[in-house]
Amino acid sequence: MTIGPGQQVVHHRRFGPDDRAHSYYQYLPVDVGGPMPGLTVELGYDRTAAVIDLGLFGPDGFRGWSGGERQRVTVGPAAATPGYLPGPITSGPWRVILGLYRVGPAGVAVRVEARGQLDPMPEPPPPPPAPAVAPTERPPAAPGHRWVAGDLHTHTVHSDGQLTIDQLAAQARARGLDFLAVTDHNTVSHHPHLAAAAARYGLTLIPGQELTTAEGHASCLGDVGWVDFRQAADDWVQVARERGGLLSLNHPVTAELGWRRPMRAAPDLVEIWNGSSWDRRDPAAVSWWQDRGAGVPVGGSDFHRPGDPPPGTPTAWVELADTDGGPPDPARVLEGLRRGRVAISADPRGPVAVRCEGELCVAGGDRLRVVAADGSVTPITGARFRMSAPAGLARLEGPDGLVLGFTP
Repeated sequence: MTIGPGQQVVHHRRFGPDDRAHSYYQYLPVDVGGPMPGLTVELGYDRTAAVIDLGLFGPDGFRGWSGGERQRVTVGPAAATPGYLPGPITSGPWRVILGLYRVGPAGVAVRVEARGQLDPMPEPPPPPPAPAVAPTERPPAAPGHRWVAGDLHTHTVHSDGQLTIDQLAAQARARGLDFLAVTDHNTVSHHPHLAAAAARYGLTLIPGQELTTAEGHASCLGDVGWVDFRQAADDWVQVARERGGLLSLNHPVTAELGWRRPMRAAPDLVEIWNGSSWDRRDPAAVSWWQDRGAGVPVGGSDFHRPGDPPPGTPTAWVELADTDGGPPDPARVLEGLRRGRVAISADPRGPVAVRCEGELCVAGGDRLRVVAADGSVTPITGARFRMSAPAGLARLEGPDGLVLGFTP
């Protein structure tokens, strides 16, 4: 059936475990007969019996993804539900995409309605004022270089986060962060809004997309456009690199969100410290990374909403060939990550350990200890401490064994 303005098409389907085993993604056709003011899609099912993701493709490709976060979305020429791309509602074959994330043994009945209309959307809240910026304990850097503090894993209302981009940026800047990667799930609808928020709050916002599947999550970092989350992980790596970005495997050992996808290529980065899921003692993520021997070790907060560990918990530090003190150039942040000039701390205010001019240097770590890659332990004395240390991942610990930082 072809729909026009004010018309609708309704699909009734039932999905069970066999459907999921056959094809994780299911597509329902919506044939649009001509230009329309908008297209609204509504998904209904028993949420106690299943978890089903929702997305939309138009004749020209990707138009949005909301995962399991929303059951009604709308797109129009100038506006769209967060997670979806505004633009013309052109004639031709559209497809509603459903991801069968979880389906119980009894299956689930699903109703999908697509209407040729633009539903009203609430006005976003006004941007918060620019905050006071907390001071950071910056570690020593090589001549002509500086260390910048950021977070490589955060979410907004464009996927399953609760803050707008402006609200997230203001909170990150208040914490003293210099850069932030905004990595909403399977969408790039947030990318066009990052530059204005970055200018408003005086920090660098790096475009990101967390490629999210039932077998693992990985963030594509950089202004590389939309990456097809339905493709193989090796394709993600290739596309990211061809377009100048980086691919980071996220929370690889975290229960059902852990990494289980086949992958021959080496990732650029591996998130060994996830602020939302790591207890800062269990060595499983570090061991997983060490066993594979590939990828620069990084950390990210995985911030979604107030009550989560705030942005910068942990903090990703990157050394740049730059001393101007302003918001860092995104390309230089990515290059520093690519080269492995990184460190991780529990907080942007430190303490933090880094490699500098052949030594391991600790800022703000008095009375803590360094555990080197060979297992040797060195007590730290003084607010600025230098020591020789063997190559390999060293960790900064408190007296109770709680990890406070890493440096490769």
